[in-house]
Amino acid sequence: MTSGTLRVTKGHGTQNDFVLLDDREGALDLTDALVRDLADRRAGVGGDGVIRVVASESLPEGAAALRDEPSAEWFMDYRNSDGSIAEMCGNGVRVFAAYLEHLGLWGGSGELALGTRAGVRRVRRVEGPDGAAWYAVTMGRWTLPGGPDALAAGYDAEVQVSGLDVVRPALSVDVGNPHTVLALRDDELDGADLSREPLVVPVPPHGTNVELVVPLGEQEVDGRVVGRVRMRVHERGVGETRSCGTGAVAAAMAVRAWAGAGAPDVWLVDVPGGTVRVTALPDGEAELAGPAVLVAEAQVDLDALGVR
Repeated sequence: MTSGTLRVTKGHGTQNDFVLLDDREGALDLTDALVRDLADRRAGVGGDGVIRVVASESLPEGAAALRDEPSAEWFMDYRNSDGSIAEMCGNGVRVFAAYLEHLGLWGGSGELALGTRAGVRRVRRVEGPDGAAWYAVTMGRWTLPGGPDALAAGYDAEVQVSGLDVVRPALSVDVGNPHTVLALRDDELDGADLSREPLVVPVPPHGTNVELVVPLGEQEVDGRVVGRVRMRVHERGVGETRSCGTGAVAAAMAVRAWAGAGAPDVWLVDVPGGTVRVTALPDGEAELAGPAVLVAEAQVDLDALGVR
């Protein structure tokens, strides 16, 4: 598609924002250039990424999801704002589920199985703080790529962040996509310059998201002890974002690993765009819960957008 109009929806999860496309028939040629133009915050719609709804049977990755879960009818085709393909986006999955509700492709009750490049993800509606509607997503297994040695040492990488005076140790966490987590003080978190990509050593083969976290200790919520962390994130292919769902999971699991035996299973992660809840499940998987909001619909003039 190089001319005409394209209907889009704008949504966000804790201000991690996306341009959403209904291409359930798989007819749209979603090129890198189109993604970049749609995500451009000055000349396009603007977003941290572009999410396309497409029938799972229309994509090889979707067909693989259907083999694992025949009810995973819809595939979340997620692209970073630079056009690159990403395996997973935790905030994006919640917004994707809300979008399917809006399109009438999911009734909002029961469990929704979705195809993603990180495997099948399952979503359900839950009650958030003050009775708000939240979406909870099973995020699959989280792992420490550095294994027992990294867990014992507390790190397996070093990160140089602009605005911080020295290189910091960091822990690699895989949540279906790669993350590198480092702990800071409150003032250091505020002073970090994430307009520049942090330098990670050893260099991850496929890049990495970098999470800067401040552990805030534990508190009692509804009779249960939960941990709390504050986080900023630099996403590969995007830059600093107001939130990152998989990053929140990585941050919570890294701080939980550093805390050792007896650490809480539930963590609240405060990001610039709000708060999400991460729960370590008994089977080694994690659940991410938080809000998802659709804010606008628009018709994009592709000729004016500059797509060629």
